Amino acid sequence: MAMFVHLTSAAYAPRIRRSGIRAGRGRDGMRGVYCFPVLTSYTLTHQWLRELARSGTRGGLVAVHIRLADDEPVRAGHYADRARGVEVAVSAAEAVRRIAVLPDPRGWEVFVPRAIRAHEVHRTRTAPQVTGWRYRPDAHGTRPCTCSGCRVRGEYGSRRLRERMPHPLDGPPPPVPVLLARIAAAGDPGDPVVLREALHWFGMRRRGPLGHLGPLAAHPDAGVREDLVWAVAGWATPGVATLLEALADDPHPDVREAVEAVRGDA
Repeated sequence: MAMFVHLTSAAYAPRIRRSGIRAGRGRDGMRGVYCFPVLTSYTLTHQWLRELARSGTRGGLVAVHIRLADDEPVRAGHYADRARGVEVAVSAAEAVRRIAVLPDPRGWEVFVPRAIRAHEVHRTRTAPQVTGWRYRPDAHGTRPCTCSGCRVRGEYGSRRLRERMPHPLDGPPPPVPVLLARIAAAGDPGDPVVLREALHWFGMRRRGPLGHLGPLAAHPDAGVREDLVWAVAGWATPGVATLLEALADDPHPDVREAVEAVRGDA
């Protein structure tokens, strides 16, 4: 039998002891449970503790030890492999063997493509909350990146970090009055370069002055109209759906494709 550890919120521990671990959503919509082999090193076994704690927990994290049959089919790989879609399908015993012989198994994970039954839960215990790495292995001592692709929106301390080390393209965005002043100074119909830069910053907000930006839907430059789609797509401001509906019939294909793309992500 192969032994793995699954880290989860302490609030779920009673339910797990009673009925097992529910299958969550993994890569490509596949449902299952992420875990890691129990190695001789306690630190490596629980390496994901601090990284998982960044996303928020209920009562801290607990370590759930599970036993799987050696021939149980799983997927194993580095967390970066998940994004590239190159995780390998192996047996549970082979996953333990491959990870155990690695010179640096940090960042590796095992995905069981099903729920874990109650009788497969070996034990549940508390775990220290200071073990492991954050962001990525060897991130300590490295200047954090504040670009929109790296930062986590709403994460503790993220606003102060962005204010202290602003990214030249990813914020924090200028205040709304400043952006509106730039748009007004761009003239009529407006310099496309200035307007597209302002729309870039507006796209980082959750709400915005739709009444001021709506007229840009008739701008003669297709790039401005396309950037308008991307800027307002994530807003919770009333009227966004109506504006996108109008832009869905835009004469330029890039604008229509942008509308289709944001609707597909909704």
